[in-house]
Amino acid sequence: MTKRDYYEILGVPKNASKSDIKKAYRKLALKYHPDKNPDKSAEDKFKEISEAYAVLYDDEKRNMYDRYGHDGIDQRYSYEDIFRGADFSDIFRGMGFDFGFDDIFERFFGHRMNFGRGRTHVSRGMDLRYDIEITLEDAYNGLETEISVPRTEKCYNCDGTGAKPGSSPKKCSQCNGTGQLRRSQRTAFGMFTQVTVCSRCQGEGKVIEEKCPECGGRGVIQRTRNIDIKIPRGVDTGSQLRLSGEGEAGPAGNGDLYIVVHIMNHPIFKRSDLDLYTIKDISFPEAALGTKLDIDTINGESGRLKIPDGTQNGDVFKIKGKGMPSLHGRRYGDLFVEVHVKTPSKLSKKAKKLLEDLKDELKDN
Repeated sequence: MTKRDYYEILGVPKNASKSDIKKAYRKLALKYHPDKNPDKSAEDKFKEISEAYAVLYDDEKRNMYDRYGHDGIDQRYSYEDIFRGADFSDIFRGMGFDFGFDDIFERFFGHRMNFGRGRTHVSRGMDLRYDIEITLEDAYNGLETEISVPRTEKCYNCDGTGAKPGSSPKKCSQCNGTGQLRRSQRTAFGMFTQVTVCSRCQGEGKVIEEKCPECGGRGVIQRTRNIDIKIPRGVDTGSQLRLSGEGEAGPAGNGDLYIVVHIMNHPIFKRSDLDLYTIKDISFPEAALGTKLDIDTINGESGRLKIPDGTQNGDVFKIKGKGMPSLHGRRYGDLFVEVHVKTPSKLSKKAKKLLEDLKDELKDN
């Protein structure tokens, strides 16, 4: 689904200050907060305005969005990274809600993030990174290929419970399923309570008495998965593609897989953003008299280049629109051709005579 413009979502202009962005978000959050608005559509709206605020309030993310739109955000940041850095705790403080944004994030996305407190607990699987090297032609045309990614996946035998099929995890008798142990002690200063992680269940609140023979009770197995990917035309070295849910398995769902693109060096062309550069050797007569040349381009076609008379060594000429395509756009860069006038290393007697005559002819010019 096509995302709406973040500025439009918050109802602010593109030159809005951070203070104006915060005010606009606070007003909308009061309207769509799930505690205040029972309508199911309010949750989706709250997610939308929160994402817009998280991007526009952060200077780096806002700059990426202003330059590249949603592609600049989605290909660079995970969903958790999008929300880091936004001052949610300050906004929700004193608004009278029963819980803050970290609780709402858990409701929406299946895991908890403690914004503004310096701690993040993520119970979904880890994100993975896969580096792929492609040719410049692949970057021009786009590429559909298959990659093999080793990762942890939910155990097929126990469906991720870790228990032997036919059995199920039991509530931990030591902590009564809370995952914590509390020990209270009265001191001269009052009652002191210490909370520790249950040593029997390791904080899970349940124990597996009969472990799955396939995963050994872990609930996950190691597997190499073949994944089809589509690299869009116009990518450059450092471009990232995010495949949602293709990372490591976790209790609250899979992490994401990030594909990082690297472009191989090309024997003919050098790239700078959307433009391509190449070198073409020509003879001295061609430089002096002018000529027309067929130039190879990245799309396999020939481009026609007119060399004017009197061309000097190192002159650069442009073939418009024969560079790289823009990412997700219709614009093309240009192809720049640098001319090198080639001096012959061996000359026949006739050629020497002609050059001697030319030298005498040009002596007074």
